[in-house]
Order: sequence, then C-alpha cells, then structure tokens
Amino acid sequence: MYTDIPAYFRYWGKAKKEPAQAGANYHLLAYHSLDVAALGWLLLNPNNTLCKNLANQIGVKPKWLQSWFCFCLALHDLGKFSRAFQNLVPNLSEYLVSPQPNMAYGCRHDSLGFLVWQEHLAKPWLHKHNINSKKRFLQPWLEVVTGHHGKPPVSGLVLDDYFNFEDKAAVSGFVADVEEAFLTDIDLSVLSDKSIYKKVREHSWQLAGIAVLADWLGSDQRYFTYNAGDDFFKYDSLKCYWSQTALPSANNALSAAQISAKKIAPFKSIQQLFPFIEAVTPLQQYALDVVLSEQPQLFMLEDVTGAGKTEAALTLVHRLLDLGTADGVYIALPTMATANGMYARLGEAYRKMYHTAEKPSLVLAHGASQFSKQYQQSIASFIPDVVISPQVKDQDYQDNEESASAYCSAWVADSRKKALLADVGVGTLDQALLAILPAKHQSLRLLGLSRKVLVIDEVHAYDSYMQGLLETLLEAQARQGGSVILLSATLPFSMRTGLANAFMAGRGQVLPVLTNATDNYPLATQIPAVQHCETKVTTRKEVARKVFVEHLASEQKVLDLIQMKVAQGKSVCWVRNTVNSAKKSFDDVSLLEGIKPDKLTLFHSRFAMIDRQRIENHTLKIFGKNSTECERCGQVLLATQVVEQSLDLDFDILITDLAPIDLVLQRAGRLHRHVRDNKGNRLSEGEADQRGQPTLYLFSPEASENAGSDWLTSLLPSIEYVYPDLGQLWLSAKLLLVKPSFNMPQDARRLIEGVYGLDVKSEIPDGLSDNSFEARLLKRQERGMAHLNALDLQKGYSMTSAENNSGWDDDVNIPTRLAETTYAVALARVVDGRLQPYAQDESQPRATCWALSCVNLREGDWEKVEKSIPKQWQQQIEQLKEQEPSLKWLQILPLVEGLLACYDENKGWNSSGVAL
Repeated sequence: MYTDIPAYFRYWGKAKKEPAQAGANYHLLAYHSLDVAALGWLLLNPNNTLCKNLANQIGVKPKWLQSWFCFCLALHDLGKFSRAFQNLVPNLSEYLVSPQPNMAYGCRHDSLGFLVWQEHLAKPWLHKHNINSKKRFLQPWLEVVTGHHGKPPVSGLVLDDYFNFEDKAAVSGFVADVEEAFLTDIDLSVLSDKSIYKKVREHSWQLAGIAVLADWLGSDQRYFTYNAGDDFFKYDSLKCYWSQTALPSANNALSAAQISAKKIAPFKSIQQLFPFIEAVTPLQQYALDVVLSEQPQLFMLEDVTGAGKTEAALTLVHRLLDLGTADGVYIALPTMATANGMYARLGEAYRKMYHTAEKPSLVLAHGASQFSKQYQQSIASFIPDVVISPQVKDQDYQDNEESASAYCSAWVADSRKKALLADVGVGTLDQALLAILPAKHQSLRLLGLSRKVLVIDEVHAYDSYMQGLLETLLEAQARQGGSVILLSATLPFSMRTGLANAFMAGRGQVLPVLTNATDNYPLATQIPAVQHCETKVTTRKEVARKVFVEHLASEQKVLDLIQMKVAQGKSVCWVRNTVNSAKKSFDDVSLLEGIKPDKLTLFHSRFAMIDRQRIENHTLKIFGKNSTECERCGQVLLATQVVEQSLDLDFDILITDLAPIDLVLQRAGRLHRHVRDNKGNRLSEGEADQRGQPTLYLFSPEASENAGSDWLTSLLPSIEYVYPDLGQLWLSAKLLLVKPSFNMPQDARRLIEGVYGLDVKSEIPDGLSDNSFEARLLKRQERGMAHLNALDLQKGYSMTSAENNSGWDDDVNIPTRLAETTYAVALARVVDGRLQPYAQDESQPRATCWALSCVNLREGDWEKVEKSIPKQWQQQIEQLKEQEPSLKWLQILPLVEGLLACYDENKGWNSSGVAL
C-alpha cells in the first residue's frame, strides 16, 4: 500500500499525550522537521539584522547562512529515526514502522541525532560532495541543531544500540531529499575553511539559541497541526509540504509570538522618555552629548544617588537603538524588590522608544514575577488579536525529556526564560547570568541578549562570585556584538578595570589605561571611546551635600534617639545587617513610650511572598517620593538590606549598622533623598531642603587600633556571616568616625579606595589581619569558582565547554549566587480540616496562591521545623502534592497547633517558634 513512498514517511515525530484529544494521533517526523526548519528560515531572513550580523561574524554571506543552517535545522530530530525512540509510542498506525522491543531508549533523542550524523552520515556526505574537510568541521553545526532541547548532545554512544538497518536507510534518504530542497545552489566548499570552523564555534551560542527557538515555535500545534496516516499522500514531496504548509504556518507562529524587531522612534530629546525632566543633570547631559560608535561599547556611569543615572542610561539606550546597534534593552538589578520598582518606573516610558504603531513587549523577569498583578495584567495586552485554538500537549518521551510543546507551554508563561527575548526586560541579574552558565536553555537567553543593550544597575552590590560571573557575561555580550551600560554610586578601581578588561576581551582588544585619581568622580567611562575614554562630570547641586556622621555605640542610645525623633514627628529608619537583629530591634522599639503600633514596620526577606509584597508597598507609600507629612509623621522602619538598593525611599533620620563603606554610602542615599520642608512634604526641585543638615547615625564600636577578632561580637552579633572581612569593616568605621562628616561627591572616591584600595591592607590592626587575609582568600576562591562554573565560551556550544562543573542541568541547580541552601516553604492554613494556601486571594489562581504563600528558609530552619510537623498532617501533605502539580517542588508547612508561633504576618519567620 505504501511501498512506493520514501521510508522516512513511516516515522512519527510528535504523538498526542491524550488519545481523546481531537485530531490526528501523531505528526510525521519528516513534516515536523520541516516545520522547525521553516521557523529558522524566517528567523534568518537575509534582510534581517540577526542574519546579517551572524553571517558577518562567521565570515559567510547571509543567504548562504540561511540555506545551510535551515538544512541543518531540518536534521535536528534525526535521533527520532531511531527504533528505540519509535518504541516509546508503538502501534500508532499501520503506516508506521513496527516496534522492536529489544532496542531500549536509554539516551535522549537529541544525542541520538548527533550520534547518527557522526557515525553514519558525515563521512559519506563529505565524500559525496567532494569536500576536502575533516568531519569535525561539520560538528559544531550539528551539535547546535541536535542540542535543540537546551543543552548540547552527549557523545560516546554505540549506533547499533539504537538504530537498525531500516532506520539508517530512512535517515540517509531523508537527508538526501532535504539536501535537494535546501542546498542546490550554495557553495559547500566553504565548509572546508578552517577559519570558518573556528568562527562557527565562537558564535555557535547564538545559533543554538535560534535552534531552540525554532523548535519551540515549530512544535506549537496551534499553528502546526498534526499530519498523519493518509495525510502524507496530500503532498507530492517535501518541497510541496514546505511551500504549502510549513512556511505559511511558520509565518503565523512567528507573527503571533511577537518577537520580531520593532521599529524604533527617532531620538529627539530626553523629555521624549521623561517629560517630567525640566533641567537635565550633568550626567544626563553627558548621555545626550557623548559621541556613539556603531560598534559594541561599554559605558560605566558613576555618580551619587539622585543624580539621574537611570534616566541617563535609558537616554543612551534610546540613542543606541536609534543608531541601529540594538533592538531592545534588558535592565538587570540585584533583587526582586529593586526589579519591581524599576518595572513600575519603566512602564511609563519604554514604549516611547518605539514607533507609535508598534507594541513592544515589557517583561518582568525574576522568580516571583507571576505574583505582580501589574505585570500579569499587562500580559493580556500582548495577546494576538487572532483567536487561536489552545495548545494541546504532546506525548512526553520519558520522565526527564519533555517534548518541545509540553515544555513550550510552561516556558511561554515562565517570564524568566522568555524575558530576554522580549523587546524590553526588567529583572534580576541572575536571569542574565544564566546565559553564561551550563543551564538548560542558556543559549536562548544569550540569543535574547545579542541585540539588546544590557544595563546593570548597582554593580557594586554583587559579591566576588557574582562579579566573576559578571565578567564572563560582559565578555559574551561583547563577543556577540552587544553593548553594556553599568551603573553604580562608586566602583572600586580594581572592579572597574576587571569589568572593562572582560568586555574588551570579548572584542579581542586591549583595555586602554584607566585613571584612579581620588578627584576623578563623578565619572562617565566609554570603552572603546570615540573621543574621550573617561569624562569627569559634575553633580547636580541638589544632591551635592555634606553628610554629618554621629556615632552611636550602644543599642540604648539608638533606642533613645528613635524615641526622641518620633516625638518630633520625624520618619526614622534603622538598617540592620541581619534578620534576627531587625526582629529584636522591632520588639525593643515597640516597647518604647510614644511609639504607635500602626506606625512601626518590620521589613526583611523572611516573609511569605504575599506579606512581603504588602510590606514593600506600604514602605513605598509611607517613605516614597510621593509621601506627605500625614503619612510620614512618626513612622519607624526596622529593615535589613532590602531597602539598600534602588528603592526610591526618603527618611528624615537614618541609622545604620556598620557595613562596608560602599553599602553605608548607598544607605546614606536614602537620607533626605528628596527635597522636602521641615514636616516632610515635597518641595519643588531647586528649592532647599528644610530638614536641616542630613545626619547619618552609625551604630558601631570605635575603630580602636588594638581591635581583635571579638571587636564586633557584643555590638553586632553574627555580622561576620554577612560581611566576613572584619578588616574592611574596621577601615570603614575608621574613615567614617575619624571626621564628623563627609562631602558628596568630593569624598566618594577617597572613601571607597580607603577600604578597597590595594595599598590599605597595612592599616588593618594586627588583631584583624588574619581574619581579613582569610576573607580575601575566600573572595579569590569565590572568583575562581565563578570562572570554573561559567561556560568556556571559546569552546562553543558543546559539552566540552562545561567540563569543569556538573554540567547542563535545570536552572535550579546552577548557582548564580553562592549562599547556604534554602528551601521554598509554602505555608498552609487549616480550613474545614483541609490544608489551604496561607495566601487567600480570590483574584488569583490556586497555584499562584500557593506560590504567594512561600517563604524562603535556611536549610537548618527547615530541617528543624520539618521534624515537628504532626504525623496526622504528613499524609495529607503528600496527597496534596499529588493532587496539585504546582506543589511538587515545594515544602509544605501546616500552621497548626505547635507550629503557629513559627510565622507572624507582621514579623515573618520565627526560627525559635517550633514547639519541641
């Protein structure tokens, strides 16, 4: 009946997960292969910037790249011709090959595809085309396409364990017919060029991202309906299916995805994005005036808090977009809270960078973005006008190998992975760092960054490990032609040169000499420079100020100060270094006479997400830029580092625990941040603040010359777990206490280099020198671990690029930060004898309510409380996990008798609340 059709038409590529689903039971492998190739064909349109840039980087013509790579994409699923794979869903149809039970599916089909190419197809193919080339010259292309499920294929397999004679013949016939469709008029001798081979490896990361994206979109059944059984008689050949079905369907899928480059609005002025700006700051004027290059470039903008760094950065972004060097932007921040704040700010401006007829997408990218109602409501505005049928699920191949469409459904809703493909993304730095770690789908993230300006805020806020990863990210971004803008209040010279060196390494160039003068601040740096590499700028007069420093050497003095200032109607914040310290101080302040309970707030990281959101919003309302006398009067905030970065907060009185100097300066930026009258009401820009000279109260011991290892123990217990270098803390205290004030910006560079400079170690007391040496050694080890964990970009998209670590695993197992193990614990209430989410929000899906109920606990805290869960609830917890897939990877803590004291909505997690 079907002996006259090619053998490759007897293999399924997609199979329905549920037989009851409407439509055909399966989709032919040959057709699915062309579906994916069709997406690649459109993504690599020779007229598109993506194709032009890649072709130029590799050293080939755009049309050649489109034809050759789409031929390779059509081979992405060669591993499914394996009888071992076909055995997974046997007896789908009499038209398909028969099962062969003795062949076990012991390896993923992506690796099997690479195997059959390397061991069965490569040499005959080279011989057929008389290409004088080694087999390895083709290897990068096939690693890229067969690694379409987010990680490269593995090697070392035996062909005959997975493919029988009939399978091999089908594979050969399929490749020959695909070749006829794509390669009839291109010069294949290019493949024997060794220099091309090297460049392909170097830029294989973007090609891998295209392969992942093409497979994701090409697996969407809303556009690529199943063709099975007699269906293959509708088409005379692969060419017929390609023109009549694959390409039109691909056009529809790509259009609906809305990931194509948008038309940019010509840049005219800074007021285009920020109409509220009446007079630009000096840093913003630099962003308007600096001569830009069409080549990848790095900007480092250093200025005090309130100097308009964000607006300056986005002005540069818009100018770079208008110049044609990028299509979008990703803004990376240190925390989810800071990302939320930036998302709200950017939502008012980002569309003005694009033509009015465009609908550019704005994505919030971090682990809790699904809980932002503002973001979730925005998603609906990007749904295509065309109503399409819902995506149905494909058959999963095995437990650890979802089909592309099954993963696609989750992935589309997972903004963390989608974010870097959006036109504009705002999120944590972690989402960008995953692009250079051996994390599943990292190539898709890297592809998303390739035509973006990467803006990284609060660069000084990252530890040695993240700094090491950041250097690799900058190298990767420069390598693939992207620009970077780094923002910071101040950068230590060693950090500034390290980041600049990494970027220039990605360009294959040498870094020019940078200066380290103490008066060289505020500073704008452009590398490579068109005119001037370093440009000193002035600070706008409203934020240039003298900050007085007052020493508080006991907790009682702090409490007395808070009580006095509240009586005067002032708003007060005490920034503590640990959660336990913040909680203790919250209790102590609550006992003070004159402190009203409704005007006392505790803000730290150990809250369930729903409570943290409530407290964050409350904090922004009470202390934010629009707060008034009525809201601010007598308010007290006990907080940890969550208020340290990027939140636009303003306190009349600021008390801080001793911390490294850069963080103290950052905290000081929340003191008299806005211009206000003596009661706390906002004044117009240009007027003088009426609250008196800003005073930073430093809670710290004296910086005595005979300080020993117990120097901080009594006053700031556990501080060494947060800031382990006691020498740096001593230097910070000395610099802040030796004079009663400091001037910003004049003293900024002196203060930073006075703690982080290479020549200050000799000033540290002997009693702290051993600790400081060990802390510096630990930082070097952390940097070494970062470079060990990061991908070796030179080796290209291959398993060999991750040989130094555990390898390409899911995101949750790839560390972007070094920290102790934590658990996401969902709190549960008991309602009518059943466990229900702690977060009760009828406007949210139940799965979201469970996620909003989560609090992150340290390993020790969870292990302690887990043992105390009453046995009668343990069985219900297991049943609940089976019933609700969203709970599969969460721990569940029932707030029942004996455990109620573990959590309080206003205080958060209480590790001592377990009734043992």
